Parts: sequence; structure tokens; C-alpha cells
Amino acid sequence: MELRHLRYLLAVAEHANFTRAAEALHVSQPTLSQQIKQLEGSLHVQLLDRSGRTVRLTDAGQAYAHYARRALRDLAAAERAVRDVKDLSRGTLRLAVTPTFTAYLTGPLIGDFHARHPGISLDVREMAQERIESELAADQLDLGIAFGGAHLPTVTATTLFTEHLGLVVASDHPYAAHSGPIPVRALGDQQLALLSGDFATRQHIDRFLSDHRVRPRIAIEANSVSALVAIVQRTSLATVLPDATTREHPHLRSVPVDPPLPSRAVALLRRDTAYQSAAARSFSDLARHRAHTFDHTPDGPA
Repeated sequence: MELRHLRYLLAVAEHANFTRAAEALHVSQPTLSQQIKQLEGSLHVQLLDRSGRTVRLTDAGQAYAHYARRALRDLAAAERAVRDVKDLSRGTLRLAVTPTFTAYLTGPLIGDFHARHPGISLDVREMAQERIESELAADQLDLGIAFGGAHLPTVTATTLFTEHLGLVVASDHPYAAHSGPIPVRALGDQQLALLSGDFATRQHIDRFLSDHRVRPRIAIEANSVSALVAIVQRTSLATVLPDATTREHPHLRSVPVDPPLPSRAVALLRRDTAYQSAAARSFSDLARHRAHTFDHTPDGPA
């Protein structure tokens, strides 16, 4: 058995087809079929069921694929460990954040890290929290920034700061000149633009409105914070975003709600058994050090 046998088997399992798997691997289909047969011959067991319209793993194949994925993941981690440079003159860091952080946190934190370690190559992606955790568990990410609460068993969370949400409107919106908090029941009469339902922020908002028996009038759903900001600046719609977002946009106003929208813990996530490169450790230290600057409590530091 060689490493290519593992990769070939997993490719066929993923594509459920020899032709598509061969194209993805850039090998010929006969070569791929021969290599799989060699693997099955060395193990004395059938790993793939070829009898149907699609190819699928047998029970033995499923058991073997589980360990094959783990072996390849551990090997990739070992290769990163060998390449890791302790003085941070070079290296890589794979980071993912949930969408609301792009408006105020990601830029300053990444900018600070890059200024300190310009030789580190950064792969920064924006995705929903569920996907962040699944990719951490699969060793496809080094770190994630998301929210506290329940996590996958293999994911470890370190609290960084507390984020506060607010009702956000354009500076010429009637709510912007309101002298006090807006009653939560008034949100049932206000058209809203919100993040789509697969994001943690939206789920947080939905729970809050449901708890206060408010049926929201959702006019627009978007899958990016920048889109919401642009929409709210140009319409009479309101949205719900971190209070800190308005600091970066002078044409937006954050309006308090009574009772207030619940705050939530922002956390740094990693896989608990993952190898921590020098770049990942340095970024984690920087995020913890800088956390207080992102903790925008009403009475806290700006």
C-alpha cells in the first residue's frame, strides 16, 4: 500500500465514479482502476461496490476510508510541522471568520499580524460558524474566529471579548434622531434587511425576536455584511449588526433597543489535537492581546 492508493480510493468515494475521480486526479481511468485493485488485493477485501450506477464504498471500504482520511490529515500536519519556521520569517496560516467580523475586526487584526510577520502567507476565508468548526475538525483550517457556546467535541474555544448587537439605520432614518431606546415591539412595523438564515448572527436575532413575540418584516436577506451596510445606507430599511460596525461608517447610526439585544462571546477556535504552528500561536497571542480593543461595551473603551 502506498499513499497514492489512499488518495485514489478517497477520490473515487468522493466522486462515486471512476471517470470523474480520474479527471480530478489527472490520471487515466485504467490506471486508477488498476491502482484500486492493487489496494484491494493487498488487503484481501473488496473496498468498492461497482455493481450499481454509481460506485460506492463497501462496509469494509467505509471503515478503511475513515482511517485513510485520518492518515492523510496527520501526514499533512506533519509536513506543516517540518516546514514551520520558529522565527516566523515564513510559514502559512489558514484562518476563517464569521461574516459580521469583517466589518470591524478582521481588517485591523490581520493588518497588525501582517505588519509584524510579513513573511507569513495568510489564507483568510469568511464562512458560517458550522462550516468553520467542521473544517477545523477536518484539519482544513488552523484557526477560526466565531462565537462562544456549544462546539464540536474536537473544537476548543478561547473567549476573546464580548460583542454587542444593535439596530442599525441610515443617519437620516427617523430612528436615528430618537431620544431613547426603540421598543422591541416597534421592530414588527419596521422593514428589515438581515443576514441569511444559515449564519449564527441571524439565528441569534431570530431567537431574540421570537422570545419577545415580534414577527419581523424581512424585506431583504443577504449573505454579506458589506451588502447590508450598502443597502441600509441607501434605503429606509434597518438591520441588526455589531455596534462597532457604525464606527467605520459615518452614515450609519446604531440605535438601542428596549430590552437590549443580547450580547455574545466572541471566541478563537482551534482543533484540540491539532499541531499549532508558530504562525498560529503568534496569531492567537495577538488576538488575545488585542481583544480589549474590540470589546465595545457601552461604558468600555472605544
